[in-house]
Amino acid sequence: MWNNFKTFVLLAALTALVVGGAAVMGGRTGLLVGVLLAVGMNFAGYWFSDKIALKFSGAQEVSAAESPELFRVIGNLAQRANLPMPRVYVTPDWTPNAFATGRDPEHAAVAVTQGILQVLNHDELEGVLAHELAHVKNRDILISSVAAMLAGVLTQLAHMLQWAMMFGGNRDDEEGPGLAGTIAMMVVAPIAASLVQMAISRSREFEADRVGAQICGRPMALANALIKLEQAAYQQPMAHANPATAHMYIVNPFAGAGSMLMKLFSTHPATEERVRRLQAMATGVSY
Repeated sequence: MWNNFKTFVLLAALTALVVGGAAVMGGRTGLLVGVLLAVGMNFAGYWFSDKIALKFSGAQEVSAAESPELFRVIGNLAQRANLPMPRVYVTPDWTPNAFATGRDPEHAAVAVTQGILQVLNHDELEGVLAHELAHVKNRDILISSVAAMLAGVLTQLAHMLQWAMMFGGNRDDEEGPGLAGTIAMMVVAPIAASLVQMAISRSREFEADRVGAQICGRPMALANALIKLEQAAYQQPMAHANPATAHMYIVNPFAGAGSMLMKLFSTHPATEERVRRLQAMATGVSY
């Protein structure tokens, strides 16, 4: 699919930015540092991203006895998607939202807020949970974690360069980019990395909408849920969400607090476009 190809291209571009930026900033030494940082950060992201996301959100694991309806819905959808049953969590927020995490389907977790269980009807809740299971099926959590870590490495390299300049680092040697190039790398590289990371996130959201609609069999149920969730986020941004994990939620948890600049750098596609694509799926048009 187009979204998967676009994700591959964007990840390749982000990796090239990290390696190339490291080489330009520090020559062969910088290149080695960049590669080591990328490998180390990707390893950490692969193994610990689920624990970090759940901790930041204040999520608490629940049992089938505590939330039988939630377990029943997730279990049925997981069976349809040919996935193992994920761990189930509930966060203390009353603003409706949800996210999935975990490095692979065998270590996946789905978290919903307290509010989503009150706001959505059964079909809409199925649509949201199918979207989250689509992220698990597509291994999007791993992809987004790798993208976030690569972007973080490039930002860290820019900070290292800034400190080197402050303490008299020589940027006029043969391997250095010179003063103008140094300043450009410090400013442009982190912004470029963030833009690519956000483009990857938006691409994966579109794909999860498509696969999630196929899993639940009702594209309009997911479309209606997205409209409700965005309206709720505008009225009351989530209290327990963290900017570091905001990209994982099905809708932007800070939509209501967003300035025009924040919208420009959003990790989520416009809800109107997501709804339009789901409406097209409901009429037999695929993306």
